[in-house]
Amino acid sequence: MVVGAGAAGMMAAIEAGKRGRRVLVLDHSQRIGRKILISGGGRCNFTNIGARAENYLSANPHFAKSVLARYTPRDFIALVEKHRIAYHEKTLGQLFCDGSAQQIVTLLEREAAEAGVTIQADTAVQEVQHGDSFTLRTNRGDFHASALVIATGGLSIPKIGATGFGYDIARQFGLRVRDLRPGLVPLVFNPDDTKRWCDLTGLSTEVVAYAGKRSFREKLLITHRGISGPAVLQISSYWQPGSALRFDIAPGKKVLEALQASPSGRETTALRQALYAALPQRFADRWITTHPQQKWSNAALEASEQALHQWEIIPAGTEGYEKAEVTAGGVDTDDLDAKTMQARNVPGLFFIGEVVDVTGWLGGYNFQWAWASGAAAGRAL
Repeated sequence: MVVGAGAAGMMAAIEAGKRGRRVLVLDHSQRIGRKILISGGGRCNFTNIGARAENYLSANPHFAKSVLARYTPRDFIALVEKHRIAYHEKTLGQLFCDGSAQQIVTLLEREAAEAGVTIQADTAVQEVQHGDSFTLRTNRGDFHASALVIATGGLSIPKIGATGFGYDIARQFGLRVRDLRPGLVPLVFNPDDTKRWCDLTGLSTEVVAYAGKRSFREKLLITHRGISGPAVLQISSYWQPGSALRFDIAPGKKVLEALQASPSGRETTALRQALYAALPQRFADRWITTHPQQKWSNAALEASEQALHQWEIIPAGTEGYEKAEVTAGGVDTDDLDAKTMQARNVPGLFFIGEVVDVTGWLGGYNFQWAWASGAAAGRAL
């Protein structure tokens, strides 16, 4: 039995069904795959061709290697091509449907039907008991199974039904749960930065975002409350509350090089023109206001150059699970078998997908973890 008819749960059910297992999938929503349907702007960024363990956060960075190696992006692409779903690659290896994310849900439904899987939506599990087998008490009666797969996702996007059910079941059966936090989430400015920057809402520019040794070069977007965009979402998963983030707002550029080479050209007009060549105009104007050039010596200009590559922000917090794409943290991988996703202390109990302490980067990596972890459990049932 599988609880959760999202990406991971459906893949587990399909793989188990292919092996001749009788599989029932339960989901508390009236419609399966709701997170799939809203992903990628409705076009579902269904995998990333470069997905590997290095693209995931976990207390055990090696845990995902085995699972990802045994179900690769190429495996899911073959499934997409089998169903004649047109797709395209965007930047950094991200694959999207040409059409709608509904095509991926339909693919999963058809594969499940071919594998003899039964799907029952609008069924909320209220209690799980374990004796010789697992008993699930639901709003639609009791169900019994020799094996149970928990694929209920995390806390992100509660408006589509996200709950902490999977973590509760893990704790019930003695598994540890690593600290939970919003991942791939917009960040909120502190009050001073709000006053400085938030009237530039909608402005976007390419940056390199840094948190410790981790960095991402993508777009930053200023919002009415703080910062977002791919670079910020990526680095947010590594950010520790209270710590500073650093942004290179002119990556790969020597913005003030001409001013340093020309003593006669050291004036605000020349500075403005140099910044206009490297940054969006409104951002450049605001930068001059917030970082006024007091001196024009080579040393002062070099300090100004460095400031462009080391813009430091201490966010007040995140936009929370409502805006987070994933939940970081989760069921401790030390309590799971790295090949099968089975709980080490409870034979027949599996945890897969987002509920596990394996969190991917932005760009199709979390779907690939869902497909791969689901396939690992399904093949072990």
